[in-house]
Amino acid sequence: MKHSDNDKETGKIVEAIVSTYDDNSGTNFIDVKNLPVRDRILEVLDALIELIFPGYTGHRAVTRDNIRFVVGDLICQIRLQLTDQIELAFRHKCKLTSCSTCDCRNLAEEVTEHLLHRIPYIREMIKSDVSAAYDGDPAAKSLEEVVISYPYIIAIAIHRIAHELYLKEVPLIPRIISESAHSKTGIDINPGAQIGKRFFIDHGTGVVIGETAVIGTGVKLYQGVTLGALSFPKDERGRIIKGGKRHPTIEDNVTIYAEATILGDITIGKDAVIGGNVWIKKSVPAGTIVAMAKQESIYKHSKPEK
Repeated sequence: MKHSDNDKETGKIVEAIVSTYDDNSGTNFIDVKNLPVRDRILEVLDALIELIFPGYTGHRAVTRDNIRFVVGDLICQIRLQLTDQIELAFRHKCKLTSCSTCDCRNLAEEVTEHLLHRIPYIREMIKSDVSAAYDGDPAAKSLEEVVISYPYIIAIAIHRIAHELYLKEVPLIPRIISESAHSKTGIDINPGAQIGKRFFIDHGTGVVIGETAVIGTGVKLYQGVTLGALSFPKDERGRIIKGGKRHPTIEDNVTIYAEATILGDITIGKDAVIGGNVWIKKSVPAGTIVAMAKQESIYKHSKPEK
């Protein structure tokens, strides 16, 4: 093909692609000024993780002598970068709702300061999570092993950060943060979920926790557990009606084994044990053990060779 022919074909392809940019499908980010930048948010998240687990990332050498300098430097970085991204998120929301009364910069500064002041609380919650993992897993050799190698620790740490921003009604950013944990760990926790202290997910892969789930103290989940919603009601136009409590409440000291599916606004009572592979759509009283009906395995011996 000649060079001129290539140019013509390129022009046709360009026009065909650009013609698909004319709608408002949410796949276009052209002329968008008030939208947070995902990579910037993840940079801030790394700094927040460094505050929670000093020295964890290895990006900074942290000693008893320099710890105050490191923490102060991280706070300054987070304060500037996170405020900028939260402001963009608020401005984007205001644009969508035609809001002209909000002081987005001031709101962003307030939310950032709130999060920074909550870091000691988040650290105490995560300390309890690490302790629960060490106590609950016979294979765990040390607390450091839990923090460095268990995927659920990074998932719950990120969730506890995202949840604080969710409570402050920050658009977009909590979900960006939580989905980064999902992609890293295979654990999908919506930032709206309320999770108590001493929370442990053993193995972790495939766990799903919905937005309105409420989890008490000392709860333990295994891989593949779903705390989900039933089918959503729709309005007269056939659109999903959003909002309202639609995910389970898990009370204190409940254990839920692998691949269990618990759906809807129901309650699993304190100290209950939910067996593997069960499907639950009704509330379970406190102290109850729920298991699949007993199934017998069949063993057949092959005939011995002559």
